[in-house]
Amino acid sequence: VRLELAERGAGHVVLLEAHTLGDGASSRASGMVRAQGGTETAITLGLRSQAFYAASGDRYPLDCGFVAQGYLMPCFTEAEVAQAHDRIALQHRLGLDVEWLSSSDIDSRDTGMAPGVTLGGSYAPGDGYINAPRNVLAYTAALTAHQVDVREHCAFTGLRVTNGRVVGVDTAAGPIDTDRVVLTGGPDLGEIGALSGGRIPAGGTRHQVVVTEPLRQGAIDALPMVFDVTDGIYWRPGEFGGVLWGMSNPDEQPGVATEFDWAYFEKAKARIEYLFPPVRGLGLRRTSAATIDYTNDHLPILGPLLTDDGPVSGTVVASPAGHGMMCGPAVAEAAADLALDGECGWLDLTDLGLDRFDADGNSR
Repeated sequence: VRLELAERGAGHVVLLEAHTLGDGASSRASGMVRAQGGTETAITLGLRSQAFYAASGDRYPLDCGFVAQGYLMPCFTEAEVAQAHDRIALQHRLGLDVEWLSSSDIDSRDTGMAPGVTLGGSYAPGDGYINAPRNVLAYTAALTAHQVDVREHCAFTGLRVTNGRVVGVDTAAGPIDTDRVVLTGGPDLGEIGALSGGRIPAGGTRHQVVVTEPLRQGAIDALPMVFDVTDGIYWRPGEFGGVLWGMSNPDEQPGVATEFDWAYFEKAKARIEYLFPPVRGLGLRRTSAATIDYTNDHLPILGPLLTDDGPVSGTVVASPAGHGMMCGPAVAEAAADLALDGECGWLDLTDLGLDRFDADGNSR
């Protein structure tokens, strides 16, 4: 968001970082960039983020390392097949290049999947991935090039408001006077809201990633990415010819968790080995777990901070809701639109503001 603001000539832009840039999930993300969403919001954000990544090398000193690998989302039940066709119709209407592949189509292609395990699936050739450390490096270089005042090890401690309008922020290093504030914070966004005198029903949840040793048969770079939506498992090319695969436990309650859950890994491992036999028997090069941001409806947050006295003018709350690299650039663009113009002309924000949550934090 701060980079977008700086690019648009917003003046002196300050980025407060309680720790260091990329210290959280950003440097350990799987980097999936998918426009095959199931809602107009998700598709729009995905397409716009892909366009950002594709042009990043022209805008900044370093590109974000986006690779259009192609993404297959297989179906395993007739209900999933029907849902996929509905998604494809919506995706086509919004301009996404996506096609339906039958079970035999998938079996005839080089996907690495076991023959006959799917009932077909949707495939988008423009979907891809970025390398997370490269992306953090590219953003850091861009922030420097655009002279954003990055203050690491400087925590946000409060919002100063006069007559319903923001007039500054308090930090661990002292106050900053400003009439425009974008509140972010990933899985800590709820705490940021409390420090600001409002309530933001957002938190964190665990996400895990592993990278295997290189495939022994074939090359992972020649295969499409695959997402088993039902089980929350996906895979893509990883470093040094290995398979990167990620997983979230759909039955796990949200909350901060950074330790690796080996029990769930074994459950997910059985599933991926069934779907993708080439991964069987491969050793692990690395494992990681991180807390990603979370909202109970899985939708981003974009809108002013709300307090008991109403919205705070000059504030924008922004969260990609666990889809940081997938739709983060588009969420940042929309947040900058709101901060500078008070509106966003390309995205319907009706269901993205904090007013969608009731007093118990449940989304409508």
